[in-house]
Amino acid sequence: MMGWSRRQFTAGIGGSLALAGCATVGVATGPAPKLYYLGQAKVFAFDPAAGGGPVTLVDDSPANGSRPTGVNDGIAVNSATGQIFWTNMGRAAERDGYIMRCEKDGANVSTIIAPGGTFTPKQLKIDEAAGKLYWSDREGMAIQRCNLDGSRLETLVITGNPVSDKDDQSRWCVGMALDPARGHLYWTQKGGDNAGQGLIRRINMTAPPGATPTNRRDMITLFSRMPEPIDLDLDLATRAMYWTDRGDNTLSSAPMDPAPNYDPATRMDRKILLRNLREAIGVALDLPRKRLAWTNLEGDVGLSNIDGSDARVILQGQGMLTGICWA
Repeated sequence: MMGWSRRQFTAGIGGSLALAGCATVGVATGPAPKLYYLGQAKVFAFDPAAGGGPVTLVDDSPANGSRPTGVNDGIAVNSATGQIFWTNMGRAAERDGYIMRCEKDGANVSTIIAPGGTFTPKQLKIDEAAGKLYWSDREGMAIQRCNLDGSRLETLVITGNPVSDKDDQSRWCVGMALDPARGHLYWTQKGGDNAGQGLIRRINMTAPPGATPTNRRDMITLFSRMPEPIDLDLDLATRAMYWTDRGDNTLSSAPMDPAPNYDPATRMDRKILLRNLREAIGVALDLPRKRLAWTNLEGDVGLSNIDGSDARVILQGQGMLTGICWA
């Protein structure tokens, strides 16, 4: 399996989303952020307030027009430096994933984790105060981190054996989110295609004494038996997590802190905000403006209020799209 592959799409529950203009959603002061998001071999920037079309910052498409050998997936922007970081899954069978970096205008593209330094890296996040980059590794079944220059690569969690378990999708780590103030790291494990095997889990960003990547006794499971959760984002002020689910084509939210004695398989506090997202992948919150954006494998970029109201597609027809963030 190389990167993403589209499935036959069947409309889910509820109505479809309309293509619309880019009117501002929510209320905030100060300059509105731009969206940065990924295609198979491209890095895009788009300003919803200005309208118009997206700008291609980086294009690694093969010169001969053939299919890219790897697929971009996770993206994050360092607010202090403006540098953009993104993952490329490489070819899963070859274990040749890598991580790239460039300036905010697309200049000075460089590789900070060389091919093979990670297996199939997915969503990534930046802990700016600590100067660390975190990401999930799908077939590597791992959570990893490094310094912002790619040095000091560490593996924090391993959920399976990369050889014997690599085809067990219930172990594949996909989404990633951070709560540095409380020292917590969240991730998704997708499971098979809409198979009800998905998980959302949490560990401490600093491992307890004696812990190893294969023995993290601080690991807790927040949700289980999910259709197929993909990317994550957090609202730390309201203690809510948001995620896309490729299995039931939804975007949902739930409390980050479950009730005492909860059962991760039967939690009833998940709220579905959006449906019919056509293989949803990326999700990004713009908290000052109380809005969120998402991407899907059908080439759409969507926008809504943070509660899912006023949802619309603002860009479409761009090929498979994956990670997205605001900056």
